[in-house]
Amino acid sequence: MYNIVFLGAPGAGKGTQAAVVAEKMGMAHVATGDLFRKHIASGDELGREVKSYLDKGQLVPDEVTVAMVLNRIGQLSAVKGVILDGFPRTLAQAEALDKALKKTGEKVGRVIYFAVPETELVKRLSDRWICRGCQAPYTAADRSASEKCRKCGGELYQRTDDTPETVQKRLTVYFKETAPLIEYYRKARSLVEVNGTGEVEAITGRVVAALKKA
Repeated sequence: MYNIVFLGAPGAGKGTQAAVVAEKMGMAHVATGDLFRKHIASGDELGREVKSYLDKGQLVPDEVTVAMVLNRIGQLSAVKGVILDGFPRTLAQAEALDKALKKTGEKVGRVIYFAVPETELVKRLSDRWICRGCQAPYTAADRSASEKCRKCGGELYQRTDDTPETVQKRLTVYFKETAPLIEYYRKARSLVEVNGTGEVEAITGRVVAALKKA
């Protein structure tokens, strides 16, 4: 199974691109954000713990995230490959992932890093609204035109961690704890940097081209 990691700051477009590229390449899309929201929606103990960290703009502890993601990967053993979106976020998570994959004779085949200026990240996140039903993203302008999701009719809302103040805090946490992964994967010769600005289709083209060269 071919394992790909999509790496980038909050708002870099990892989720959008992971969904599109996974469909194009016949792979599974595993997003930690979706896994977190699933537990939060269930209201279980893990969900409450995860929510407390996200509301403060902090990363969920490694041990919680690692266990959740590896369990999900184990359920997808029959697929062609997996695109990991939002994981790993720290060096400890990357090392835990490498160790787990090694036990099954696998590894991370390619890491796509979405490079986006910090000013653009703040703008994107502060302007983002989400559908409560299908989690589709919208802009403030979209919400002004219609407060319902065009895909499923769900209510549009702004996440508590997408306010300007929390966005800046999230980016500070990211650049402190996650940015070192760029160097980690560069040393492993698996990192490819992709320009994450521009139209969605153009960015997708860059990603697919990078993966075909792998």
